[in-house]
Amino acid sequence: MSQKTTTLSLGLTVILLTLSLGSQAQIGGQHAFASSSLPTNARVTALGGSLITIGEDDVALAQMNPAVTDSLMSGQIAINHNFHFAGISHGNLAYGRYLHKYKLATHIGLQYVNFGSFTESDAFDNILGEFSAGEVSLIAGAARQLNERIRGGVNLKVLTASYYSQKAIGLGMDAGITYQNPESASTWALVFRNIGGEIEPLVDDRRSLPFDVQLGMSRRLAHLPFRFSIIAHHLHKLYIRYDDPSVDIQSSFTGEVTQKSNLVKNIDNLFRHLTLNGEFLIGKREQFRLRFGYDHLRRQELKATTFRSRGGFTFGVGFNIKKIKIDYGVGNYHLAGATNHLSIRYDLGRFSSKV
Repeated sequence: MSQKTTTLSLGLTVILLTLSLGSQAQIGGQHAFASSSLPTNARVTALGGSLITIGEDDVALAQMNPAVTDSLMSGQIAINHNFHFAGISHGNLAYGRYLHKYKLATHIGLQYVNFGSFTESDAFDNILGEFSAGEVSLIAGAARQLNERIRGGVNLKVLTASYYSQKAIGLGMDAGITYQNPESASTWALVFRNIGGEIEPLVDDRRSLPFDVQLGMSRRLAHLPFRFSIIAHHLHKLYIRYDDPSVDIQSSFTGEVTQKSNLVKNIDNLFRHLTLNGEFLIGKREQFRLRFGYDHLRRQELKATTFRSRGGFTFGVGFNIKKIKIDYGVGNYHLAGATNHLSIRYDLGRFSSKV
């Protein structure tokens, strides 16, 4: 393998690890199309990177859990863009439509990731030009009410990637259900995300998509305009903590060696499976929203042991300007900085009815 090819492969590996949600540094890097796990819109970014229990009229959330797709999303178009690190960006376009004849709520989305431009050079460091790298995915899904309390849905995905002269194609799907008792303020959801893998591999061996099993619960408080959610992720792999001897075994100034107990490690591992978030719903029509979230896995995987940071904490805001809905989210990853996610939604059905 030439030096140029080796350098390109190493560079792309670093980028993919960075983009695999940051929070998956120890459980990521083994899969294709890691970008399929990225937050779909600013609301998800602000709520810790995961939201599978709520759909409302936000069509981009259907890409997190197809079961939340409903008639409120019909005619809505959403434009989402995330300004990532080092000129890397990703986002998607989403559109929803309710099919009355079949009682199906459907949606379609186009997701993209642009890794930016790279300098191409040979083994002697002679610059030959530039090249780009990126991924594009087409997502289509549908959901239907199965009974009074249970709703089910499926997403189908066609994923493509282009890295210099290398290309890849993948197929995947998501399957999810939601459960809500009409007399309860709680909603439950179970999702199997990113089932599938490469059909045309980037390298010799076909890799799977970043499969994830998620279970979530959201509850709205009775006497406060506030809703909280608890999302458990990576349930298919119980132990996701990396036991680093340099951190777990420490020597004090007296020379005594101490080691973290198994209880401490197991508690830490438990919380790495959880994303916690909350959302204040302000106004008679909930026109203004304040959001925050926390991802313990992201914080632990990307923390610097000698410095404190806001890694793992997320914040955001959402508001309406007439019939346009705008959301903004900040996702803190590391001392290096945060991502800035912007989303705009508009109901095309209302617009077309006037013209």
